[in-house]
Amino acid sequence: MYGELIPQGGGDPIPLLKSTLVVGRRESADIVLRFPNVSGSHCELSLVDGRWHVKDLASSNGTKVNGMRVSEHQLDPGDKLSVARHHFEIAYEPSKLGAVAAPANQAPFNPFGKSLLESAGLESRNQRPLAPPSSASRQGSRRPDAPPPPAVGS
Repeated sequence: MYGELIPQGGGDPIPLLKSTLVVGRRESADIVLRFPNVSGSHCELSLVDGRWHVKDLASSNGTKVNGMRVSEHQLDPGDKLSVARHHFEIAYEPSKLGAVAAPANQAPFNPFGKSLLESAGLESRNQRPLAPPSSASRQGSRRPDAPPPPAVGS
């Protein structure tokens, strides 16, 4: 067994018996949740490098981790997984599944730490604003290396 999903509000824990599991309403799902608000193939749980991950499979009512809607997300032990309106806590031990701890000096990922432009390498927080254009360039003068303008009226 690779861990379990513990239903919030009561019920028997659901063992995670395979390294890839489909959760959904269909009988062909690995974990069947017979509720009308659960999609036929709602989400997929997969074990990657000793840690569980969830991937939403274009479900109608979404998949959430700790209250945030996700398309894909790593699940840490104790995280709350919501499949439509059905809530579970995931329980597992990464070290027993082959996970390697992150280096102690590595800061956790903060998705709000940088702007999208800065993350893409297009902007720096320490960048000074560009100087305003000179008055000559605002008056329509041309660059010294620009070709001459076409003759008018010839």
